[in-house]
Amino acid sequence: MPELHDLSPTAAYDLLQTTPHSILVDIRSAMEYLFVGHPVGSVHIAWIDEPDWDINPHFASEVEQLLTSRFQELPPKAAQVVLICRSGKRSREAASALLEAGFQHVMHIDEGFEGERDDQHHRGTLGGWRFYGLPWEQC
Repeated sequence: MPELHDLSPTAAYDLLQTTPHSILVDIRSAMEYLFVGHPVGSVHIAWIDEPDWDINPHFASEVEQLLTSRFQELPPKAAQVVLICRSGKRSREAASALLEAGFQHVMHIDEGFEGERDDQHHRGTLGGWRFYGLPWEQC
């Protein structure tokens, strides 16, 4: 079985800019994606979402459908899939599920979008996509 690869936010951004057939999937809840913000160009497919906060039983098939529509010239499970969540914990779980479903190239951003909490319990001061000034937007 292929291995999960951890990427720093900057390494993920570089990979996405230079690697054909790569995509960034933001797996956070819809509320996080819309109101906290998300990387420019990312596609939202929730791993766990409100109202029940259960794992999305269709996650792998939704990612496969996305890849089928985006990259018609290769098998969808051969594309480079990079996952991002808030701090890198949920994306690791979701990446493992994709690998178990037969995806070949799955990575996750180890610091997530906001990074870990600092001593004042704030996110965004120690790491994460936004911390490094990578392109992001919010509603």
